[in-house]
Amino acid sequence: LFGFLESIVFPVTYLNISKDLALQRLLVEWDVGKIAHDAELAMSFEIQVRRTDENTTVWIEFHNVTLDKSGKPLHWIWHSDLPLECMSHSVRIRSKAEASKIWSQWSLWETVLGLDTSNNSGPQIFPSEKIVEEGSDIALCCIGRKGQIIKEFFIVPAIKVFSHTNSQVGLLTLKNVAHQEVPHITVYCQESCNEEQCYDHAVFFVGKPPDTPNDFSCQTQDMRLVTCTWSRGGDTYLYGRHSPKYTLFEEFSQKVVPCTVSCSEQCSCSWDAGQQRICNITVTVENPLGKKAATDVFDITHRIYPAAPFQMWEECTDTEITLYWKHRNKGIELFCQTEVVHPDGKVELHNSSDTHLDYASTTMGGLQPYTEYTARVHCGAAKHFWRWSEWSEARTIRTKEATPSGKLDIWREITPVLGGRNVTLFWKQAPSFRANGRSISYEVTWEKVEDGSKPESISCSSVCNSTRISIDNHSYIISIMAKNNVNYSLPSVLIIPRATEVLFYSFLDTKELKEEQVNGTDNGIFISWEPGHIYDSYIIDWCNFPMLQPCDLQWKRFGPNTSSALINSAAFVPGVRYNFHIYGSVANRPSLLEKKTGYLRELPPLSDPTVEKVELTFNAVTLFWDYQLTNKSGFVKGYHVYMSPIQENCSLKGSKKHVLPDGSVLCKYTIKNPEEKRFTVKHLLPNTKYKLVVKAYTGGGETPIVNFRYIDTPFNSNMLYLLVLLVIVPSLVAAICRWKMKWVKECCCPVIPSPNKSKALSFKEFKMGSEKVLKISDCIPDVLAVDNKAVAQK
Repeated sequence: LFGFLESIVFPVTYLNISKDLALQRLLVEWDVGKIAHDAELAMSFEIQVRRTDENTTVWIEFHNVTLDKSGKPLHWIWHSDLPLECMSHSVRIRSKAEASKIWSQWSLWETVLGLDTSNNSGPQIFPSEKIVEEGSDIALCCIGRKGQIIKEFFIVPAIKVFSHTNSQVGLLTLKNVAHQEVPHITVYCQESCNEEQCYDHAVFFVGKPPDTPNDFSCQTQDMRLVTCTWSRGGDTYLYGRHSPKYTLFEEFSQKVVPCTVSCSEQCSCSWDAGQQRICNITVTVENPLGKKAATDVFDITHRIYPAAPFQMWEECTDTEITLYWKHRNKGIELFCQTEVVHPDGKVELHNSSDTHLDYASTTMGGLQPYTEYTARVHCGAAKHFWRWSEWSEARTIRTKEATPSGKLDIWREITPVLGGRNVTLFWKQAPSFRANGRSISYEVTWEKVEDGSKPESISCSSVCNSTRISIDNHSYIISIMAKNNVNYSLPSVLIIPRATEVLFYSFLDTKELKEEQVNGTDNGIFISWEPGHIYDSYIIDWCNFPMLQPCDLQWKRFGPNTSSALINSAAFVPGVRYNFHIYGSVANRPSLLEKKTGYLRELPPLSDPTVEKVELTFNAVTLFWDYQLTNKSGFVKGYHVYMSPIQENCSLKGSKKHVLPDGSVLCKYTIKNPEEKRFTVKHLLPNTKYKLVVKAYTGGGETPIVNFRYIDTPFNSNMLYLLVLLVIVPSLVAAICRWKMKWVKECCCPVIPSPNKSKALSFKEFKMGSEKVLKISDCIPDVLAVDNKAVAQK
């Protein structure tokens, strides 16, 4: 029978639809008859939804259900993406047994009408709910009156939308709606007429659902009044009647908590819990876009949040403070913590157990005399600690005065005068020294070492850090003490030796101690010295402002195992020479060991050497200059001589090339001895104009070349002598020769007689051809020499 029923088609016998405009959904109800219910068949239903003005189906869904014998109709809900008011919607259903392949006939279309079929007095915009969730998609429609066409349907501010209109209904689809700078979106709709009733507009607010209340917790101060707090969450962009609404509900008593919620940075709500000890509180936050909740279950005795301590007072000595306070939490045992802030910012915490008295106290020891401390207290429940109370009001407390601790750091400067010496004494508070009082002054005492005469003393106010005393040439012991309202500090002692000893050491200073140069760094000037095993300390002194009087003398002490130090000061500037004296001290008697001088950073010299004399030859120039080596902006290491012809670049032998910013080339010579103030430049051309300059240089370099001195080399006299020999002398000789031509000719070039006029040829002519021939027989020789026979015969 079951298989037979499955092969039977059960058409839809009943179909009804309604619309829920608040949630924009269709409620569909249908049935297939009692037989199918009695058989408890598993059925499949195909449901189709369409809109009146569209030919296509907008939704298809298959719905499977097993029928029961109750005979109750079936239900299905469809959520529309378009407001149901915009147009009519129709639904039809067909069915089949789940195991069957045969579908029943479609039911008739069941329609719910939209407002497009009604007689409106003007255009209308839907949906009617004007709150839109940020990031969501929304479809809008404008329904015109019958016979009217929607001419315009748009949004301000302009947003990219999909729009569609027909003769009566206009549609707009917004994707991923964002909250912009403006708090809302305005939609405008106009029919194809211009009268007032042809327009409509609607305002839509873009917002967010509320965040879940975070950090939700409840607590009490007196076991009766309970306060719950939670974080407010992010901005929902909805205000006024659309802003988030909070409610608190107690689950055990099933009652709404009677309290008023107030929110600023945090939200809170307080109410009287009466005798209830265990609570289960749920806070719910809701706005038109959603609802969130958080729950806290707690025992009130475990959630005690004490009130802050009040009415504080104190008692103190020079090293201790006892702090007292009152509290409002009667009958609750508390555990308290006192915070003490030291002047250097260091924080100490002191714990104490509160009693059931009307006040509590704690004592803090190990403090410094006459020092301000800031103290405050907070407390928590000793049993079932939940959290600390708020801090009490901070209280500033000063401990009482005590005797100054430590010694002053003292130094001196001795100036010989007629009949004695002026001694300028300096002092400062050493790191270990503490005044320990409100007002402090200084007591300076000095007395002779040898005869034990009555000591002399003067007092100086707190603003002083130096004083001058006059003493004779004997040895003196000087002590300086700090004094406050309680007592004196321990004395700081310094021994001034006899004047003869001072003169002796001065002789040593000038004869043996040479001033050594030291180098500066980015952090100061590095000083080192040769240590001696007899000294119990070392002192370095210097002037912060060497060019001024007084020069602001400074000093620094070092232990016996130290042999170097980095001296730094905010007053140190580049280009200023600082002089340092290193003293070794034995039993408060200092003696000078070494002298140092240096710069934080050397700079180029402020002035150039003055060329005082120039000696010129035709191929060389010797320069003489004057230059003071002291009080410069760096240690003068030598000189540079620059030279070049006026009309061309320089390429003198033995020099280096130096290129100026304008591209011209100079010859550069370096003199590395700053005491040498003479230099000769050779290989010059005669009768040539040269430019030259002498520059001093330091570890900081030299100043740019700006001004030149110009010289002209003379003619070469040797060339003049040669010219005289080669030109003038021959010319003179030629003139003389021309004047005495006959005499010269007779002396140097006598007339050579013609052979034709010679008596030797006065013989009878005998010619052989064209030549005259002398016959031997016609000539009587003076001497006759005969060679060997062979020649003679020949």
